[in-house]
Amino acid sequence: MADKPSRGLVVYGDGLARFVNPSHTHLHSLAAQSLCGFLSLPHLPPTENVDGRTIGEFLNLVDAYDDFTTVSVDSQDKCITPSISERFMGVKAALITENKSLKSCGDKLGLSVLQSNELINNNCPLADSPANLVAIELLKLLGFQEDKVLDPNPFDLVFVHIGGHEEDSINKYTEYINSLVGEIISKTKPKSEIGSRLHLSVVLSYGETSKDDESNFTILNKNGIMQSGFDSLYPRQSYTMKGCHPRSNVRDYFPMLFAQWQDAVTRKDTVKTFVFQDFKENGGNLTIPADRFLHEVAFKLWKAPKYGA
Repeated sequence: MADKPSRGLVVYGDGLARFVNPSHTHLHSLAAQSLCGFLSLPHLPPTENVDGRTIGEFLNLVDAYDDFTTVSVDSQDKCITPSISERFMGVKAALITENKSLKSCGDKLGLSVLQSNELINNNCPLADSPANLVAIELLKLLGFQEDKVLDPNPFDLVFVHIGGHEEDSINKYTEYINSLVGEIISKTKPKSEIGSRLHLSVVLSYGETSKDDESNFTILNKNGIMQSGFDSLYPRQSYTMKGCHPRSNVRDYFPMLFAQWQDAVTRKDTVKTFVFQDFKENGGNLTIPADRFLHEVAFKLWKAPKYGA
């Protein structure tokens, strides 16, 4: 545990997990330094909104999924869920995205929604902006500047959404998130003041799922089905529970992949690459429900009690 509250940066790669390849060395390097695992999602309901999946996944990340209907349609209804600031001891949180539906979602949840051109003075989309400059400006939003930790800081927590539904841009988005992670890591040197205060999370989802691929991306017990008579002795895994009650809606395939890194604070497992099978065999975080993710991050920011063990 750090001796001072961390400041959190969450890089969310929307639908990019399956497109990571060996050339994305910065993502693999991050995984090799981090604590890695899965975030399990529920079965998302069908929606007429083309961005419904993106919104559903993001709402799970911020534990506001009860508001799926409210924020995924053009509705003036108020959110059921209190704002992130209200839930987590006044945390100042921002969202950077170019997805119009996600901007509306963040707005309704009380996030400060920023345009990419508010980071650097250009009119380009985020994925067309220099990763080096974007990394510098993201760190500034958290009060990190020129190897120093400044107080007060504009935000305690920043979400950056990269990705979307455009098939012809998926590879560009994946390349960009790889470059951005590399730039961020290069600016947070081990044993530096910033390195010990930045809590970096990289979350990659699979996007649209296919029945044909479910068996290749399942998080069920890797030893297979228990022999008859012994399955009752196998405890329910924590991601299938909420409090002391079983969750009624758990998707056992295509989880989000996530890696968390903070110099000298987060544990390190034996994962070497940012890919599903490596996370499954060697990840130290195993699987947690996606709606517990923000609680884990908020704990590092000293804004929430510890979730789980």
